Amino acid sequence: MKAVLLEKPCKAKELVVREVHKPQVKPGWVLVKIKAFGINRSEIFTRQGDSPSVKLPRIIGIECVGEIEDPSDSIFQKGQRVVSMMGGLGREFDGSYAEYALIPSAQVYPVNNDMDWVECAAIPEMYYTAYASLFDVLRVAKGETLLIRGGTSSVGIAALQLAKSIGATVISTTRTKDKVELLKQYGADFVLLDDTSLSEELFCYFPKGVNKVLELVGTVTLKHSFKLLSEQGTLCMTGILGGEWVLHNFEPMVDIPSRAYFTQFDSQLIKEKLVARLFNHVEKHKIKVPVAQVFTLDDIQKAHLLMESNSANGKIVVLVD
Repeated sequence: MKAVLLEKPCKAKELVVREVHKPQVKPGWVLVKIKAFGINRSEIFTRQGDSPSVKLPRIIGIECVGEIEDPSDSIFQKGQRVVSMMGGLGREFDGSYAEYALIPSAQVYPVNNDMDWVECAAIPEMYYTAYASLFDVLRVAKGETLLIRGGTSSVGIAALQLAKSIGATVISTTRTKDKVELLKQYGADFVLLDDTSLSEELFCYFPKGVNKVLELVGTVTLKHSFKLLSEQGTLCMTGILGGEWVLHNFEPMVDIPSRAYFTQFDSQLIKEKLVARLFNHVEKHKIKVPVAQVFTLDDIQKAHLLMESNSANGKIVVLVD
């Protein structure tokens, strides 16, 4: 089969599609015929050698959509439409940059829809992260105010669409004026520049602060985001776009406001019911999933270069079949 096998850290232009052996089915695992997959920032980090837990050689890729090729000893049926994402995919075991992937059956989730493969592939990691953060962790409800810190990121745009679909008021932030209209087009009620004027601007519209904050920038803005919460508000840290993993000089008794709540979302445990609800939600509310560009597997270099350019404004999808 064709696959992108990463043998050592490299530049985007050094990625190579080659012929490798198709995985052999074993108990507890299913063989998935991959139809398409999305490109993710974490795969760029792995390619560059910045994921020390990933042992090379490895077929990278942390999400995919496709059909069951061999169900092994699972309850799946051959030809059934499925998605898989995160967990150990493309990190602990070979991932989605290939024509086939052998995946633990517990990490494969059925999807009952007739979406085209490109749209389907743009949903899993990006929208699941946003959906779970908003509705399983933050529990955003109709009429509440939500601040999305890092609004122009792929998860930020997905969260904006999902929150608006249930009637929340959304304030999205961006560091550049050029992205203001983009966020308005996706439905943001307010778009604020993420600079020294952010607090003043936000409290001008919401003197008591906001009910919920989805923190995607991470540690570099976290302490400031706490100050934007209303009483009994909740902040969920989901992203680390700012690049700093560790928060220095953090005093919980000082930095977390009294009668405010702090939580986080990570993708270690995917809930099958949430996956099903997510796809149903996208269809029910007719959410238009933003796809920046579609590539073939042979064009994997171009896909990575586009991701590195930070100019995609949507999901980059690779169509395998």
